[in-house]
Amino acid sequence: MKFTIGDNVLVTAGKDKGKKGEIVKTFPKKNTVIVKDANIYAKHIKPQAGRPGEIIRRERPMPTAKIAILNDKGEVDRVGYKVTKDGKKERVFKKTGTVISLKKETKKPAAKAKKK
Repeated sequence: MKFTIGDNVLVTAGKDKGKKGEIVKTFPKKNTVIVKDANIYAKHIKPQAGRPGEIIRRERPMPTAKIAILNDKGEVDRVGYKVTKDGKKERVFKKTGTVISLKKETKKPAAKAKKK
């Protein structure tokens, strides 16, 4: 998948067509991503045990075919790869040729499995 967390993208299809947002989470096996404030659905929760009912609004994953990455100038672009002299692979914008800067991901530590 050519998209990573923190990329600025434009939604090109669906009910949120034309919205710009940032990728919050990626699902490479399903080839989908979650874009902040796009593809929002409402989930209704019934009242239970004295807790009131509520409507929760959350983003759902959307296919990568429905988004396009935005370059530094704010234009729609494509992603390519370039191998440096020291053998490292870099993501590059196809139109401008500039290297896409990687934003630091904040990963949560994995939960320890419970032993029975």
